[in-house]
Amino acid sequence: MTGETSRRNRKPDDAMKAAIAFVERINACDAEGLCELTTEDHRFVDSTGAAHVGRERMREAWLQYFAMFPDYRIAISTTFSSGERAALFGTTCATYAANGVRVEMHAAWLAVVRGKRIADWRAYADNEPARTAMRH
Repeated sequence: MTGETSRRNRKPDDAMKAAIAFVERINACDAEGLCELTTEDHRFVDSTGAAHVGRERMREAWLQYFAMFPDYRIAISTTFSSGERAALFGTTCATYAANGVRVEMHAAWLAVVRGKRIADWRAYADNEPARTAMRH
């Protein structure tokens, strides 16, 4: 068996399972489900580099975000994991509720998992398309 074949057949590890479950809750716009998957001291670093800390703070933030972009979805195309870290690459799409402008962008995410929960979630994207939608 070649190295490539063995990598393809490898089962997802705990970090990747947790990251994929997190994306599934995002795609369901499920703030409560997201909180269930995070540590109490969960840290979210958005694509501007701003850090938001705490499960309860993030519950409110997710509810606000899903109100602004009620059909927000992540499509994952590539994943990598090592130990407690999982990296995901793909695209996002959503419609800004205030004016109906559709936004699509390439993005990447890094999850750090502690005890099968997301302790740290970092988003990397050029948010200019979202900012433009919000200005119209």
